[in-house]
Amino acid sequence: MSARVTILDAVDDANLFAPWFREPATWAAWRAFLAALFALKMSSGQLAIYQHCTGRSAPPTQPATEAWLVCGRRAGKSFILALCAVFLGCFFDYRRHLAPGERGTVLIIATNSKQARVILRYIRALLTHIPMLAKLIERETADAFDLSNSVTIEVHPASAKTTRGYAVVAALLDEVAFFPTDDSANPDYDILDAIRPGMATIPNAMLLCASSPYARRGALWDAHRRHYGKDGDPVLVWRAPTRTMNPSVSQQVIDAATERDPASAAAEWLAEFRSDIEGFVDREAVEACVDGVRERAPVNGTRYFSFTDPSGGSSDSMVCAVGHLDSDVLVVDALREIRSPFDPESAVEEIAQLLALYRLKTTKGDRYSGQWCTQSFEKRSIRYEHAEQNKSQLYVELLPRINAKTIRLLDHPRAINQICMLERRTVRGGRDSIDHPPNTHDDLANAIAGLCGCTRRKYAYDDTMSWVS
Repeated sequence: MSARVTILDAVDDANLFAPWFREPATWAAWRAFLAALFALKMSSGQLAIYQHCTGRSAPPTQPATEAWLVCGRRAGKSFILALCAVFLGCFFDYRRHLAPGERGTVLIIATNSKQARVILRYIRALLTHIPMLAKLIERETADAFDLSNSVTIEVHPASAKTTRGYAVVAALLDEVAFFPTDDSANPDYDILDAIRPGMATIPNAMLLCASSPYARRGALWDAHRRHYGKDGDPVLVWRAPTRTMNPSVSQQVIDAATERDPASAAAEWLAEFRSDIEGFVDREAVEACVDGVRERAPVNGTRYFSFTDPSGGSSDSMVCAVGHLDSDVLVVDALREIRSPFDPESAVEEIAQLLALYRLKTTKGDRYSGQWCTQSFEKRSIRYEHAEQNKSQLYVELLPRINAKTIRLLDHPRAINQICMLERRTVRGGRDSIDHPPNTHDDLANAIAGLCGCTRRKYAYDDTMSWVS
């Protein structure tokens, strides 16, 4: 199943990948990584780079079946993943490990569809611009290439549901630390768990995960913590700042980013896991507050409150939460999420119908888009009041209710995941900020936290609030 040529042979061959590697100094560190990944003979310079980036002393003696790249932004990770995908797909023969009619899949998973298209463009260029490889293409689709050797190179946005059922000869995960989390509490682990069974019947199937680092949690951090700097460990972990891997990136760009936000720049450019970010609330505490109902019907004589998290309809959801106080316990009765894309006026109409069900003529929310929300709700005889607190302050009010179990949440997995994934980070001036991680949303969590603000005792007996009667 091994290739007749090595990946470095292919990189040096003018008829293969050499046109993309014209500047040796720019690619020196990546050549060292490829030598380590496939256990190729290293020069003294490559060995020094390998030792610096892995914390190991002895070079590997066997090709890696699992490797983790922890590198800064613009280091070249996505292109190297595409290169490995094409090399593994075109130069290895997996057919004797496949059932009749089965295809081996080189599976590339990116954070979202946009990032997947970036990698697909790299793959398309590497395949179609090289006549020898172009002859292997039997069929090209919007997200895949079927090759004549029973291998398919296929690109997916991050999802555990769509990555099951393949015979995976290689899995390459891009920006794994930033996989979206709305539908899963642990999307990186869930995707890895979905992929690994598909690799079980393919000897030497390769798992290669690459990402800029983020918080000290998740699969990337776990791999670094367990395997970095350990000679003889079969799992290779390679950590390097941007300019180590790509010296063409200007130091001035990195210096400017460091001046603006040192903690962010250390992760983005220097490949250091962030120590200023921690989880906001324990999942166990949140799940202890969940009732086994999706929505509660309105009850006569109950005073209800609502909070709306508006959106323009292009990316974020518009969400409305309705709840009431039962003694000192905040009960969430209804959550209505209109997911993008949508027409904002139609979304307001749908929320107005929900508010009417609970006989509410007032809703609170943030100051989104100036007067648009106020005017749009007024057209439907609903007063839209601006919340006194910002998002971080609302989350601060939510935390003690969760920890004291004085909130009863609905059985709404997306809302629960959003609350559990909230992060507390220290910003300039020593203040704490609470928000969602990158590539995620907190619209449902924000609406629930908003209920905490508008049901505080200070406001709970405001005459503007409506009763169901």
